[in-house]
This record gives sequence, C-alpha cells and structure tokens, in this order.
Amino acid sequence: MNWIILIIAGLFEVGFTASLGKAKTTTGMASYWWYGSFVVCLTLSMVLLVKATQTLPIGTAYAVWTGIGAVGTVLVGIIFFKEPATLWRLVFITTLIGSIIGLKAVSPH
Repeated sequence: MNWIILIIAGLFEVGFTASLGKAKTTTGMASYWWYGSFVVCLTLSMVLLVKATQTLPIGTAYAVWTGIGAVGTVLVGIIFFKEPATLWRLVFITTLIGSIIGLKAVSPH
C-alpha cells in the first residue's frame, strides 16, 4: 500500500512542477490559481511522502519519489510545454525509469 502512496506522492510532485510552469506563462488571476495549485500539490506530495517513508526505506522512497517527479516533469514539458524530445533526453529518461524499477525490485518491502 505504501508503494501506491509513494507513486501518488510522485504524481503530485509532477503536479507542483507543472503548476510552476503554467504560472510563469500566465498573468493576473490565472497565475494565482496556478500558484495555488502549486501549494496544494506540494503539500499533498510532502504529506504522502512522509506517510510512505513510515514503512519504506527513506533512501529508496526518496529516490523513487524524485525519479517519478523527474520523469513526469520531463514528459509534461515535452507534451504540454513543447520542450524538445531529443534522442539523448529520451535515452536518459528511459535509463531513469529503469533505475526506479530496479530500486523497487531490490527493496526489502
């Protein structure tokens, strides 16, 4: 169950980084909504990370959490913010995904 909580925490990390990306491209009231979304996603991400680390090893949980956030943020950047999807970016994202799966596979929980 705590692995699911950790994955959800990582998805909220993607949410807070995407919110920052949108906030910098908007003005007025819309930017305040995106900053509000940032605060909500950041809070939920941290609370869920703390919950997950009550039973999962902190090193593994943190690495998986940041990995999900990094992969998700790059994908959001490519899909929604029109960032370049170069061969090397995709190679290294694939490597990161493999590392996250490997950490889960060798975790004692």
